[in-house]
Amino acid sequence: MKIFICSKKKLFIIGFIIVISTIIYILWSSNKTPKTSTIEVSYNCNTSKEFENKIRNLTNGKEKIAYLTFDDGPSVLVTPKILDILKEENIKATFFVIGKYVENHPEIVKRAYAEGHYIANHGYSHNNNVLYKSKESFINEIEKTDESIGKAIGIEDYCSHVFRFPNGYMSSQNKEEKKQAVKLLSQINYTYIDWNCLNNDSMKKYTNEQLLNNLKESSKNKDTLVILMHDTKDVNDSSKVLKESIDYLKSKGYKFENFYNLNPE
Repeated sequence: MKIFICSKKKLFIIGFIIVISTIIYILWSSNKTPKTSTIEVSYNCNTSKEFENKIRNLTNGKEKIAYLTFDDGPSVLVTPKILDILKEENIKATFFVIGKYVENHPEIVKRAYAEGHYIANHGYSHNNNVLYKSKESFINEIEKTDESIGKAIGIEDYCSHVFRFPNGYMSSQNKEEKKQAVKLLSQINYTYIDWNCLNNDSMKKYTNEQLLNNLKESSKNKDTLVILMHDTKDVNDSSKVLKESIDYLKSKGYKFENFYNLNPE
């Protein structure tokens, strides 16, 4: 019988080689594992029921809190101006983005997210004929938008959990389709929200003074406000009246929050 005697140095080298070989094998094996698709992750991305309930009942709140929400962006002409003002005022808002515009201007969405704003989902096309064409089409509109957001902000399989229907759920348009869509939202751990305050910047052309007055009128005798504005200049440019709107709300005792403040996670 032969007896092999190894020095401590040789044992150390052998052990080191075994450890390195194990690490290489683990890394190789992990690369062989199929990646989960965006749809599967979105279906499995979990949020708490507490968060969903808070979103759905936000406008019933009794605290003087203002949630600034901006729809239909990002746009290169308006969104950066709004972000500049929000940064100066140290206010975090929520942006309901359209997927196809996210793909056009990912750098703007990346900036908004980096500065602490909540990036929520407003569908990919903002086209009701596409959105409500079928169950699959509705889900696809949300999934594609989340995917676009994720690419812009560098988070794989991003899921915003909050959807705003084009024209709002309260609108009479596509009422029956929306009822079915709400059930689909629940299946993919999503909820939706409208608003209870707005400056009507998308309705018709107003002066800045009229936009501010619209905001004042629609906020009367209300505690928690979910404020609808748009970060486009399709009809009006709300960035030109945002500072005055913030000053007015502050004078009325409102503090500003965004949807991150509602999520216990």
